[in-house]
Amino acid sequence: MSRAGATTNHRTNQGVHISAEPRINERIRVPEVRLVGPNGEQVGIVRIEDALRLAAEADLDLVEVAPMSKPPVCKLMDYGKFKYESALKAREDRKKQVNTVIKEMKLRPKIDAHDYETKKGHVVRFLKAGDKVKITIMFRGREQSRPELGFRLLKKLADDVADIAFVEYSPKQDGRNMIMVLGPVRKKAEAMAEAQAEKDAKKGRRHDEADGELEATGGTTETTTDVTEPAPAEVETVETAETAETAETVEATEAAQADA
Repeated sequence: MSRAGATTNHRTNQGVHISAEPRINERIRVPEVRLVGPNGEQVGIVRIEDALRLAAEADLDLVEVAPMSKPPVCKLMDYGKFKYESALKAREDRKKQVNTVIKEMKLRPKIDAHDYETKKGHVVRFLKAGDKVKITIMFRGREQSRPELGFRLLKKLADDVADIAFVEYSPKQDGRNMIMVLGPVRKKAEAMAEAQAEKDAKKGRRHDEADGELEATGGTTETTTDVTEPAPAEVETVETAETAETAETVEATEAAQADA
């Protein structure tokens, strides 16, 4: 490939490249722009040189917010702060985003009462958490000739959870299986918010109990210390006074005996 051809391809690639970052300050190469002030006020159409001068005087950036307009629309703003706040908002939006989850529960058409209650409990737990539940009835052998068993079982389950769910997908035969989808009455976001509130309430109760126990223990310890511990300095002073008095008595006795 010739050098000229390589240069042409390079320019072509640059021409189709679209950057996600807006153009700012000196990267804006147009003769004039429609300028918007930092508080959203309309300044009007000004030359690019004047717009850059106003940005420098206000210690702000000139940001191209609508490049396809004629002329392009630019706004005076602190671009670094704008990017930081946009990243925080995007992060919060991702946290609040709720993903729809479909759980699956498989049953046999001739399931016994105990197993039915156990699996129904799992279905109730899924629905209360805000998830959809796909119920699959599995037929084997001659059971395939009696689809009414599956219909009756699915209807019974739908009736048992009617207070927290609705039938989103009616029972339908799918090969050897029969499928029904239950949707929760309460939305996933509401269920998550309630679960978080219950968790916070439990943490608060545990903290209150721990603080109460700490206060009770601290009061008992202070009382015991005040009653049982004497001051070392006072004991030492008493012992010194008694020793000095005894020494004076011995000296007076010895002097009387010498005079006699």
